[in-house]
Amino acid sequence: MGQRTPIYDLHLALGAKMVDFGGWDLPLHYGSQVEEHHQVRSDCGVFDVSHMTVIDIAGSQATPWLRQLLANDVATLSETGKALYSTMLNEQGGVIDDLLVYRTEGGYRLVANAATRGKDLVWLRTRKVGHDVEVIEREELAILAIQGPHAREKVAELVSAPRAELIRELKPFEGRADGDWFIARTGYTGEDGLEINLPAEQAPAFFNDLVGAGIAPSGLGARDTLRLEAGLNLYGQDIDEMHSPLTSNLAGKIAWEPAERDFVGRAALEAEQAAGVQSKLVGLVLEERGVLRQHQVVRIAEIGEGEITSGSFSPTLSKSIALARVPVATADRAEVEIRGKWYPVRVVKPTFVRHGKTLI
Repeated sequence: MGQRTPIYDLHLALGAKMVDFGGWDLPLHYGSQVEEHHQVRSDCGVFDVSHMTVIDIAGSQATPWLRQLLANDVATLSETGKALYSTMLNEQGGVIDDLLVYRTEGGYRLVANAATRGKDLVWLRTRKVGHDVEVIEREELAILAIQGPHAREKVAELVSAPRAELIRELKPFEGRADGDWFIARTGYTGEDGLEINLPAEQAPAFFNDLVGAGIAPSGLGARDTLRLEAGLNLYGQDIDEMHSPLTSNLAGKIAWEPAERDFVGRAALEAEQAAGVQSKLVGLVLEERGVLRQHQVVRIAEIGEGEITSGSFSPTLSKSIALARVPVATADRAEVEIRGKWYPVRVVKPTFVRHGKTLI
């Protein structure tokens, strides 16, 4: 038996197919992964992501400490409520984790991956020695992600007037507290929506209210195909400690200026750039019948080979798509080996669908 979120019993009552995900018992789907995917693209759905890790950072040196710890620069978060996406690197430039950072009244809030919780906390607590910084894990909080073009308007109808006003005012990549709730306009689906941190004991009732209002309960399966269509990396597949942001389509999330900001991993990234980055993360589209899967070999004529990091059938495009790490010289055509046979694929920018629009 794995760890369970506060909504576990409700998932069972709703008929969810439960699976192990990094040591957590989580819903894969509630009957149809594809229907849940389409519901989020066209209307909205709710995901229980309470397995993720919420960490508050406080103390007089929180800002300079995080500026040294993260590849993106929290100094750009000039106002309370602003958010950014960043990687946290090791000295070799490999990705320890990717996370969201919010500027709060008391400092910062980090939302990190569940599978990396242990090593993240060790890294943060080791690095804070000698600094006036507090690292506070908020285990008492649950997280619900309500995603889709109608998510904000539907949630606003279910909450108090002040919270509804906050939801309407939030801009993309903003998050603000209202009492013991923290409401952010962020997500992992390529659609508009909200991610709400709330006390664990309140989560089942609110999840039930959302479902009762016609917001589809949605599982890990739809979350994965949605994020893949949006070209969003999954830690442990598309990014890890063996690969840098420069080879993971995340170079744009590195704040190089000011030049004197010596964040962990900077020297390694600069050395990688000087030597010439050898690989890149691209999108693949299979025009024929078949399914692209993780670890399948990608062959580029006269250039070399790469590997699929994430692959699946795309419900929105009705094609098989993938993210793949390939030689940097790869152009617009390649081949993928599926069950001993080579199939042609189109190489595209690694974002297939955003806000319901096809981008390839």
